[in-house]
Amino acid sequence: MTVYLLCFILFLVGLYGVITRRNLVKIVISLSVMEFSVFLFLALIGYVHHGEAPIVDPASPDAIYVDPLPQAMVLTAIVIGLATTAMLMSVIIRIYRKYKTLDIREINNLRG
Repeated sequence: MTVYLLCFILFLVGLYGVITRRNLVKIVISLSVMEFSVFLFLALIGYVHHGEAPIVDPASPDAIYVDPLPQAMVLTAIVIGLATTAMLMSVIIRIYRKYKTLDIREINNLRG
């Protein structure tokens, strides 16, 4: 139960960074922290204490198996998160080249 609470706290730390920071790069880093907390939570959901790989063996019918679906979901989400982060960083580079700043308040003031 404690690890689930720690995942939630890690998510809240990332959310705090997204809400309070004005630098675009710091906001993207905070989003990555939030993504990592979700990945960790999904991996913890699929964990079974003393679980085995899901290879069914007729010799041991009472074996406890680990569910591989959360692991596959986390791997897919990591790839999607990496692509999203790369896209956000490329947009941030374009914004910096145009406005010469990464501060959200300055970009809003320059919009005129």
